Amino acid sequence: MDNTLESYLSFIERKRHTSIDYGIDANFLPGAMFDYQKYIAEYAIKKGRCAVFLDTGLGKTVIELTIAANYLRHTNKPVLIITPLAVAFQFIKEAEKFGIDDISYSKDGKYKTGIVVCNYERLEKFDSSDFDCVILDESSILKNFDGAIKGQVTSFLKKVKYRFLFTATPSPNDYIELGTSSEALGYMGYMDMLGKFFKNNQNNVAKLSQISKARQGEEFYLKPHAENDFWRWVASWSITCKKPSDIGFSDERHVLPELHEIETIIRNQNPLAINGQTSMFALPAMGFAEIKAEVRATIKDRCQIAVQKAKSHDCSVYWVNLNDEASLISELDKSAMEVRGNMDIDKKEELLLAFSSGEIKKLITKTSITAFGLNWQHCNHTTYFPTYSYEQYYQAIRRFWRFGQINPVTVDIILSDGQVKIMESLLVKKDKAIKMFDQLTGKVNQDFKTVKKDFSTHINLPSFL
Repeated sequence: MDNTLESYLSFIERKRHTSIDYGIDANFLPGAMFDYQKYIAEYAIKKGRCAVFLDTGLGKTVIELTIAANYLRHTNKPVLIITPLAVAFQFIKEAEKFGIDDISYSKDGKYKTGIVVCNYERLEKFDSSDFDCVILDESSILKNFDGAIKGQVTSFLKKVKYRFLFTATPSPNDYIELGTSSEALGYMGYMDMLGKFFKNNQNNVAKLSQISKARQGEEFYLKPHAENDFWRWVASWSITCKKPSDIGFSDERHVLPELHEIETIIRNQNPLAINGQTSMFALPAMGFAEIKAEVRATIKDRCQIAVQKAKSHDCSVYWVNLNDEASLISELDKSAMEVRGNMDIDKKEELLLAFSSGEIKKLITKTSITAFGLNWQHCNHTTYFPTYSYEQYYQAIRRFWRFGQINPVTVDIILSDGQVKIMESLLVKKDKAIKMFDQLTGKVNQDFKTVKKDFSTHINLPSFL
């Protein structure tokens, strides 16, 4: 064979998803698991490649460990679980609780156990050919990483035989991510998904008045006639559960405590200059530039109120967006420790573990660093500076407001009077997220088949071929 052609075919083979028979029958289920957890575990194990959209506090960790134990027994090859920073220790602790002992946490790519836990940031130290099964914990966190880490994870996953994605928030406001999840699992690619189920608003300026308000600003939106089929298709490679009753089980053990979301709106004493003119009154910031200026102009007042709100609580987390916010809160609250993005990875992990154990009482951090996967039921107060991201807000409050929390949770949302558009946007996105989960859970037991057309017509080739 020509060397050039051979190299090209080899290149194509490396890019192709591995062709496999999906799933196995469950061979191990810990007796201490709840009934709905066993059901989800068996479903995913049978599927072989599956996205599990499971809300916080419902037992993602034990389900992932059970899947890992099953595929370790089946393949006799190690299973890799990839987690956000500082979450790996939770897996080790949970494994001990459920009698799964062949497990270790590796920071350097070396291991001697059948189940291996590592962080996304350390994945480069591992070789995908060593594993037949890989589980991504809190897979939505991938959006917070740079292109290099995201590319490593995608490339690593592509050649693995059995693949699982776990997250509490399956992209509540970006349906496109569902397509990337499908593609990562080896199902329909996201470009194929767009062509089959979506339309786009590009070049539709003249028709903008005909597009519903909910769809304006979206590049792609679901074709109305394809909506039911879309959700049935998503359900064909995933399972969704916000509470056990979504899949037919009792909610008796899973009742969330009260959630108090308290908005504190401060007045910006220096109204923004809009269109080059200073307003007499503080008007809502409309564009990103105005919002950025508004946030900068109110840092001192917002940070002072945040510290004041946290003073009456023994334990609290300050969620910030800017380094300047973190620095000022550190000055105002000497008891608070900050987790910074430029910290050494081991130092970040050390601080997060110290807070989780109660050694540190006040923590300053960003949602992009620590909003995913961590269980902080020991804490029931937080302050939050809102952005347009509903997913970040949802993940932040669910560190505390989750099944297993025994106290009411208070979230102090602190913003200026010019930032009201942010809260309006969050409420709209919240409604969309609820609708999305309703659609997913409503279609979870329905079947969907992708019909492939076979071309049987004889092709008449030109005489010179």
